[in-house]
Amino acid sequence: MIQLAEGIAPPQAALDALKRYQQEVTDAGKYSEQVVKAKERFSAYNKKGNLAFDAVKVTLTAMCSGARRCCYCEDAPADEVEHIWPKDLYPERAFRWENYLYACGPCNGPKNNGFAIFQGDAVRSVARKPMAPVVPPPTGDTVLIDPRYEDPLEFLILDLKTWRFQASAPEGTRDERRATYTLTLLHLNDREYLRQAREEAFEGYVALLEKYITRRDAGKDTQPTRGALRRRGHPTVWREMQRQWDKYDELRSLFGQAPEAQSKDFLEA
Repeated sequence: MIQLAEGIAPPQAALDALKRYQQEVTDAGKYSEQVVKAKERFSAYNKKGNLAFDAVKVTLTAMCSGARRCCYCEDAPADEVEHIWPKDLYPERAFRWENYLYACGPCNGPKNNGFAIFQGDAVRSVARKPMAPVVPPPTGDTVLIDPRYEDPLEFLILDLKTWRFQASAPEGTRDERRATYTLTLLHLNDREYLRQAREEAFEGYVALLEKYITRRDAGKDTQPTRGALRRRGHPTVWREMQRQWDKYDELRSLFGQAPEAQSKDFLEA
């Protein structure tokens, strides 16, 4: 889970359409009716052939890592327009561009309408239980890390031995609780295949960095190798290699030979 590129947006015509769709929700009346309208209108508009959502999906694809990988797990193909703030709880965000990212079913399904806020120092789930009254959730800061506008690696660290994420802040702090909640809600440590995929990504990044060093030392063009590094899946693994290179012998050797690769801007050069 990595922060998505900033400054990317669909064409203005698509944004204008989203604004009109959102107004339909607002015009539905009281909150419970807005919830119904948000679900109904999103199902109606989020279809192939709707020019606004076709443009939204093209833009979300450009924000994904690799070949349109999920913005949460970075592994499975992203094919669902995900509401970070669930539309069933926050209908006023149902058609807000900044509330969208591209997710896979294994992430979006379990997340569903799961959401929590801080009330003072307490974490409170605001997910609506079946048959519960449809009333607005209480206000508060989000607990879920939002990769559209936050860097998840300010809250998380990936262990390059176990391939599990951990909270980087001390236990009991707000940042630690946000990290733990996000990992639990999205099951980012619970799926064995994700840990295996991160390890395989690591091996691929190591091989490409070795290739980069070989080509650089031979005076050959390194741009194709940098491009391959940039396109590879699980970019969080690469970021963690950059962050933790001095803690592992293999990485210490590679990054020692290519200190330029330690820079966050290395793949953009």
